[in-house]
Amino acid sequence: MPGFLVHRGAVITCSHAGPATPTLPASRVKVSGMPVVTQPIPFVVTGCTQAAALLPFCVFGQVVMGALQVKSEGAAVMLAASTTLCAPTATPLLVLTTQMQVKGR
Repeated sequence: MPGFLVHRGAVITCSHAGPATPTLPASRVKVSGMPVVTQPIPFVVTGCTQAAALLPFCVFGQVVMGALQVKSEGAAVMLAASTTLCAPTATPLLVLTTQMQVKGR
């Protein structure tokens, strides 16, 4: 499924509005002057509001399925429509904004 490539400057949250930050984006491929995010790199989630409901809160997230045809440093690039998963809540990451010039599949 095609979608825009996700870069370091994208606004990404867990399903409960906690900001998610990639720990180490790929450095070789850049869009809008920022490195792209690749599949094996985990996201650190902070401020998950699920904690207010006394249930487990999102601690980290990961891309489960990235781009099929676009790679950086041998790893699949994350697309805005990529399948993602937060742990331990098993909810997806949400890409709220990203660059809108480069698409991948």
